[in-house]
Formats: sequence, structure tokens, C-alpha cells
Amino acid sequence: MEEKSARIYLLFLCLYAVTYMGNAVYGTFMPVYLKSIGLSQTSIATLLSFGPLIALLAQPIWGSIGDRAESKNRVLQLLAFGCGVSILLLPVSNQYLYLLLIICLITFFQTSIYPLSDAITLEHLARTKWNFGPIRLAGTIGFAVMSVVFGLVAKKNINSIYIVYSLIMLLTLLICTQLPKIKGHQSSKNKVSLLVLLKNRKLVLFILLNFIVQITLGYYYAFFPIYYNQLGADNSLLGWSMLFSAMSELPFLLFGHKIIERFSIPVVLVATAFFAGVRWLLCYFVHNPYLVLPIQMLHGLIFIVLSVTLAIYINQEVPKELKASGQTMNGLISLGLARIIGSMAGGIASEYVGMREVFLYNAIVAFITFIVFVVIFLRESKAVQKAAA
Repeated sequence: MEEKSARIYLLFLCLYAVTYMGNAVYGTFMPVYLKSIGLSQTSIATLLSFGPLIALLAQPIWGSIGDRAESKNRVLQLLAFGCGVSILLLPVSNQYLYLLLIICLITFFQTSIYPLSDAITLEHLARTKWNFGPIRLAGTIGFAVMSVVFGLVAKKNINSIYIVYSLIMLLTLLICTQLPKIKGHQSSKNKVSLLVLLKNRKLVLFILLNFIVQITLGYYYAFFPIYYNQLGADNSLLGWSMLFSAMSELPFLLFGHKIIERFSIPVVLVATAFFAGVRWLLCYFVHNPYLVLPIQMLHGLIFIVLSVTLAIYINQEVPKELKASGQTMNGLISLGLARIIGSMAGGIASEYVGMREVFLYNAIVAFITFIVFVVIFLRESKAVQKAAA
């Protein structure tokens, strides 16, 4: 029994390591690829914005399918297969409309992989004594290693992005076939409306905070690779910068559950807005590409804190019939709508005022968000104390 338990644990570690390797390849180097084929910043912004626009449609669909499926694992396998095949269609043509179609197709499958993986993993972990942090840590390590490895490859041949990403998705599919089966809890006649999620005031506030901070991250993901190149960094140094940002996630992944217990979810989440403001402000002032590396360490106080804390909260607080839909709804807003606004608005703004200045605007947005939500959460806390008195 212990041997079987250890094997399952290893499979979940592999799942996260491999899927986030794919994120390193596609998420980090796709803007570089699009730049290499001659597209302008506005064109790149539009392409990368239409992908998340498709995600707005795809996330509720895949979340609902996951909750209604006999096996959520099968749905995850289908998503991995769709990504692996779609990316191979990308080099057929460099025509703008064709690229738009293919990126939308890739995104249709890709954006639900992570929330559905979280739903499957967290639901299984609830039956065990394991914590989510170390398993998610495998994703960080996979992302970090692949960022450096593919950065070296991309320095010589950025076009290898198609094959490498497709192989990663194939490996993801194979791992999924070995995971313990997690069924959708609406596969029977027990149907629960998605409106139940919107009645959870805390969940709505947490997702709203996540949404605003993710808008600033949307600009970062879309344009940091290009901005970093302009500072004088090559693709190899870009890979190292991603390694720094990924490894900065280690402390929270190892001790996040203790941090949340000590400070509470509202405090932990609102702190991300403050650290985001500091990070974007430093990006505005820096000119030396090597000085960007320590700034990247702030990443571990923003993205991973938002994603892990909300994934855990959703798994604990929403009805079991909506666990997949809850994760994908959060993904829809943070990885879909927020990324659209961040990349599209940021791309247009960077054309007029420059990429450096947009980082300053993002810092201002983040600091305002921090102040506003500190006030909101303090009022919420006082209201709870008054009701309990």
C-alpha cells in the first residue's frame, strides 16, 4: 500500500513538472518567436490577447465538462492532446490571420490544463496527509529547468518551439493515464448552478484582487521577453531570468500553508499587490539586464502566492460538484480576461509611451489596489467581529 501511495505521489510530481515545462516553453518564448518572424509589438499584443479571449469561452466549457465527466482525467488528457497537435500547425504559415487562428486553438486547450490539474490533485490530496505545496513545487522546478535549457536551444533555433512543446504535451497525456481516477461529481443527477460561486462574498473579493494584479502580470508575460531583449539580454539570459523567478517560488511552496495559517488568506493575498508594485517600479528604473535577475526574485511573492492560495481556498470552500468549475472560473478571470487587458492595453500603451513607462503605470495600479483592498479587508474583519460580539 505504501509503495502504491509513493508511486501516485511521484506521478503527481511528474504531472506538475512536465506541464510547467510546457508553460516555460510556450509562455516565455512564444513572444520571442513572434518577434523573430517580423511581427510588431501591437501585432504580438493582439495575437497574445486573442488567445485569452478564447479562454473566456473555453474555461467555463472545460470546467463544466470536468464536473460532469465520468473521469476528469480523461478531460485533462484531451486538453494535452489538443495542445500537442495544435502547436504543430503553427509553422505552416506566417500569415497574421492564420497565426491568430492557431494561437486561439492552442489556447482553447491550454488554459484549462492548470486549473483542471489543480482540481484533480487537490481532490485526491484531500484523502491523504500530503500538502499541495511540494507537488506544485515540482512545477516550479520543471519551469525553471526548462527555462534555462530551452533558452540555450532558442538562442540557436527558436523554431524548435513547436516540436519541444508538442513532446511535452504528449508526455503530459501519458502521465494522465496513470493518475488515480477522479470523477466529476455532477456525472450523476446532482446538478449545482454556477451562481452558487458568486454568492460567496469572500471568493468574489479574492478573485477580484487576483484579477487586478494579474492584469499587470499579463503585460509582464506578454512583453517582458521583448523588453529584456531591448535591455541587451539574449535568449539564454532570458532563460536564466525565468530560472530566478521560478526558484523564488520555493519558500512559499514549502511553507505557504504555515504562512496562510499565521497571517490569514486576506493578508497574504493583499500583500501580493504591494510586492507587484515594488517589482514593476524596479523594472521601470533598471537599465542593466543583469540587475533584472534579482528583481525577478519578487515573482515568488506574487504569482505563486495568488495561484496556490486561491486554488486551496476554492477546493476547501466551494461545493464538491463545482470544484472543477471553481478552479476554471478563477482561471478564466485571471488567465483569460486579465491577460487580455494586460497584454492588449499594455501593447497599445507601449507603442505610444514605451514599454519602460508601462511598467511604471503597472506599479501605480498595483499600489492603489493594495491600499483599496487593505481598507476593504479591514472593514470586512470589523464587520465579522461586530457580528460575533
